[in-house]
Amino acid sequence: MHTVAVLALDQVIPFDLSTPIEVFSRSRLPDGRPGYQVRVCAERDEVDAGAFTLRAPWGLEGLQGADTIIVPGVADLTAPLPPAVHDALRSAAADGTRIASICVGTFPLAETGLLDGLRVTTHWRAAGLLAAAHPDLDVDPDVLYVDNGQLLTSAGAAAGMDLCLHMIRRDYGSAVAADAARLSVMPLEREGGQAQFIVHDHAPTPQGSELETLLTWLRENLARDLTLADIAERAGTSTRTLIRRFRDQTGTTPLQWLHRARIRQAQHLLETTEHSVERIGSQVGFGSPTTFRDRFKRTTGVSPQTYRRTFS
Repeated sequence: MHTVAVLALDQVIPFDLSTPIEVFSRSRLPDGRPGYQVRVCAERDEVDAGAFTLRAPWGLEGLQGADTIIVPGVADLTAPLPPAVHDALRSAAADGTRIASICVGTFPLAETGLLDGLRVTTHWRAAGLLAAAHPDLDVDPDVLYVDNGQLLTSAGAAAGMDLCLHMIRRDYGSAVAADAARLSVMPLEREGGQAQFIVHDHAPTPQGSELETLLTWLRENLARDLTLADIAERAGTSTRTLIRRFRDQTGTTPLQWLHRARIRQAQHLLETTEHSVERIGSQVGFGSPTTFRDRFKRTTGVSPQTYRRTFS
């Protein structure tokens, strides 16, 4: 039987903690036997879980000999990793144990250095902070999970279920994973990544900046067929100067900013109107429905129709 050790750090997020416990504990092999033994492990006798306090049946010794260790997220992303936990995770990795994080559990796992140089993910809202805190990581905020073999990371909340089902499929095959997915009332594979859940707001621009008036004008003219020259003319500057100012103040180019603004407006219209996809594409400045669908899917990871079914 495969042993899964779930690590309960102080300030553990209860949802992240319960997800692997429920998904793995309920998994059954074709003959009805359980596929996993689950241990909840903690360094301390009592663990602060926000709304309640929990007592884990296992100490850190429960990580020893486990086939898989799960690191759930914690409320304080800047909390230092206890040295004993750091050493226990490093030792387990050296022994070949599979280690996975759920949601912002990527932060404590990253503190061990085990993820250095790897592509990882976390909740999209925390992706920028993770990249800044750990520049050696390749942070991808647009996927539900990343499997590096021995080390795996997942995106926010429900994406932890996607990761657990993926590991079950790795361990026992698609039939067992599909049965676990049915018990969880989850599809075995979801279309798209977490990009579809990200609210693509406009890049922040300080009030009073020299681009503020121009960006307001762009938002009001998304439906127009605007070129870089058109935007530069409106700004009263050269295209080269415009590009430099945009990069300095928004971190992107004028046309990239415009495409992002159009997709954000399209998301809003898909959520709040019954307009056809073709009409919405035209309303936000795309010359053809095909171009709109392609750009929307590249940005959000799903088609406009799928986005509408999910969020309308």
